[in-house]
Amino acid sequence: MQAAEAPAQAAPCRSCRAVEFLESSIGKKIMVALAGLFLCVFLLTHLAGNLILFLGGPAFDRYAQMLESNPLLPLAESGLVILFLIHIALAVRARLANMAARPVAYQVYKGKDARTPGSSTMALTGTLVLVFIIIHVATIKFQVGGAKGPDLFGHVTGWFHNPLYAGFYVVALIGVGLHLSHGVQSAFQTLGINHPRYTPMLKKLGAAFAILIALGFISIPIYFGFFNRAPATMQTNGSAMPIGPIGGAQ
Repeated sequence: MQAAEAPAQAAPCRSCRAVEFLESSIGKKIMVALAGLFLCVFLLTHLAGNLILFLGGPAFDRYAQMLESNPLLPLAESGLVILFLIHIALAVRARLANMAARPVAYQVYKGKDARTPGSSTMALTGTLVLVFIIIHVATIKFQVGGAKGPDLFGHVTGWFHNPLYAGFYVVALIGVGLHLSHGVQSAFQTLGINHPRYTPMLKKLGAAFAILIALGFISIPIYFGFFNRAPATMQTNGSAMPIGPIGGAQ
């Protein structure tokens, strides 16, 4: 009877060890890394969707309607919010713990010129990205302020006609690029993919991914804010009325 009870007693121990691991410093770092990599996948898909703006209003609005009609969209958005919260909360918690304890750093291969603009500004760019996300979600998803066009395409491009918004968008995406340039290779390093042969390649891949994401998103406000400023229109008493670059009717 005692031998039969042993497996049942082992399960709580394994659960306790799992909780202890997640509460440990390395456990938090792994969770931050995994959440960050999942967010990188989201950035790729989000960029692909946003680039449809270059195909014009009808194509972009069809894409937006397809997303809105997907019954899994609320679940996906909830999961995305959870990933962001995990990434931000654990990253801040780990940084504060490191600042308080000042533990001895892991002996890892850093290579030549290990300190980069991305690695030295992670806290700053992370804060900038958080502010950008709040403003971006408020203005684009919930359409707070700005041009109230007849469709989402008109609303989005109307915001980019505002030079202040377009400029902030560009600065924020430079911050995203800097954050990714270090964050991607750091995430792989945290997951144990670290070797004198592979680390330089991961750094190059991380930098290439960061440049792709930053330039891809930046191309949108640059184009619609400075090269294609044809105003969107909104309906007023049955007639089309142009929307000005700052968001009001002309």
